[in-house]
Amino acid sequence: MVKLTINGLDVSVERGTTILEAARFFGFPIPTLCHHEGLSPYGACRLCVVEIGKEPRTRLVSSCTYPVEDGLVVRTSSKRVVRARRMMIELLLGSCPQSKVIQDLASAHHVSQQRFRQEHDDCILCGLCVRICKEQMMAGAVGFRGRGEERSVGAPFDSQSDACRLCGACMYICPACQLRCTFNQPEKAICGGCANLSPPCIEKEKFDDMMCYMSPCVACEIKK
Repeated sequence: MVKLTINGLDVSVERGTTILEAARFFGFPIPTLCHHEGLSPYGACRLCVVEIGKEPRTRLVSSCTYPVEDGLVVRTSSKRVVRARRMMIELLLGSCPQSKVIQDLASAHHVSQQRFRQEHDDCILCGLCVRICKEQMMAGAVGFRGRGEERSVGAPFDSQSDACRLCGACMYICPACQLRCTFNQPEKAICGGCANLSPPCIEKEKFDDMMCYMSPCVACEIKK
């Protein structure tokens, strides 16, 4: 067993446990977006950051990928952590302002403004679709392409993969493809309502012959 301290509480957990798993087990909530039970940790969204170490030498790490250590001191909601999470939520709102999942995160963490250049429902590169396709569907029909600003998600060679079974798992798990919010103006970062009108699904032009599993999916019904 590994002994550590979470928010002042001395706890013991099994070796190999991540900070996220340990914190949630003992009732300390940590928000996540790219993390999903049943899929490998990825650490892309950085919403699960926690502060580890003792003052003045502390640092932020992603709790979903950081394994517990003996003597580790963890703070899940320090001022530094809260500030970092709110910044990440603002960035996510800038990339995909109409995602109901991101809007709900913004509301829960009291983010009331979005100060960055706003995109229009862009992929947030959380990797959920890539991992569920490979690890749960055993297909690997989509993956990451390019690097830096050119990084994107799609099928190899920009054509539908023969491994794709049109199961819809990628759209089911995608935060950008789920329920949609009506407002996307920067001054209205928190809209409080969703319309689900035009899901920006990956390679959506190649999936015109299928219905996704969103409920309800107004956009798909209109197409039919």
